[in-house]
Amino acid sequence: MTVPDSATCDLCDARKNDSSGDFRVLPPVFRDFGLRRKFAGPVSTVKCFEDNTLVKAAVDSPGEGRVLVVDGGSSLRRALVGGNLGAAAARNGWAGVVVDGCVRDVAELAVCDTGIRALASMPLPTEKRNEGQRDVAVQVQGVWVRPGDWLYADEDGIVVVSQG
Repeated sequence: MTVPDSATCDLCDARKNDSSGDFRVLPPVFRDFGLRRKFAGPVSTVKCFEDNTLVKAAVDSPGEGRVLVVDGGSSLRRALVGGNLGAAAARNGWAGVVVDGCVRDVAELAVCDTGIRALASMPLPTEKRNEGQRDVAVQVQGVWVRPGDWLYADEDGIVVVSQG
């Protein structure tokens, strides 16, 4: 799968008057934690709250150049991704992981060859309750993101484009 090499600023310039809802820009609240500063790919989603069971299952599966978008409910109380999951995402071919929540093991994430964006770092891990949903439409910072959308991330921000 070829990943389009599109800068978020160029995408915004081309679509700045798009009122269809097919082009969305995530708020500038995400910090960069992974080795890759720029990444793009089709979206797969996980919706969970302070339980990363489904996040682990996702990154342990073949990523095939996709971007995992995790709706963690913006929780700042538990980390949904840490060094082991970051390494699994890189090893299994995920282009990136965007977490509407926290990560941990920041030094380990910094050397994972994948893009990792999250709100903040938090050393406290999650509980494992086997709760959540996979590949459903999610709201990330008030912006709808759906499985199959394309997500583009670079130093300037994150944009999402509907497909089909």
